[in-house]
Amino acid sequence: MFTGLIEHLGTVSHIEVDAAGATLIISNSAAILDDCHIGDSIAVNGCCLTVTEFDKAENGGCFKVWLANETLERSDLGERTVGDQLNLERAMGTHARFGGHFVQGHVDTTAAIVERTPDGDSLRLKFRLPEPTPSRPSLMRYLISKGFVAIDGASLTLTEVSDSDRTFGVMLIQHTQEKITLGKKKLGVKVNIEVDMVSKYLEKSVTAVLEGDGESSLRAMVEKVVEEVLVKKGLVD
Repeated sequence: MFTGLIEHLGTVSHIEVDAAGATLIISNSAAILDDCHIGDSIAVNGCCLTVTEFDKAENGGCFKVWLANETLERSDLGERTVGDQLNLERAMGTHARFGGHFVQGHVDTTAAIVERTPDGDSLRLKFRLPEPTPSRPSLMRYLISKGFVAIDGASLTLTEVSDSDRTFGVMLIQHTQEKITLGKKKLGVKVNIEVDMVSKYLEKSVTAVLEGDGESSLRAMVEKVVEEVLVKKGLVD
């Protein structure tokens, strides 16, 4: 589990892709390796990955992770090149303040940057989700204005949402622009998107009630509440 508060920017120093997946080595990462162990989870551009090797001294501190084909298909990591910077966050500790939102590190899809608009010292960015398919339905229903979304692993507040053209926007203050990679990305570039997991669980629970045996009990509860209101207002006996 992560908070979406990026701790450090690492640098891709090696990528090796084969039929089974890819190996990624991220350097200049000593700042987050002081308490690292083999098997630890680190969110890399929002993808929860397992540390398979690490060296606190080599190349400014580096660690190696393995990317399965599912990760390559869902995220932008397969498009990264040597020298690219990546957002890094260690798994959430029980001793720390919880300043972001619940981020699993399970990327849902990618979105493309379609607008970049300066706003004083801040930067407004707009993104477009891909066309939905039967196997990957639209994620727009999980996005609401002033809600949360994780973009490349960074917890951000949604400033606008348009269901009609599958777009949504965020605003980066100057501090955030300096601490994450998003503000440096150009138009058309893909970013990793993870929607709020709480909304997904809520949707599944409500759908199960409406489609299952719970429908009659839910209807009865609503009818009872309506009846009590009408009686209290003297509209029925």
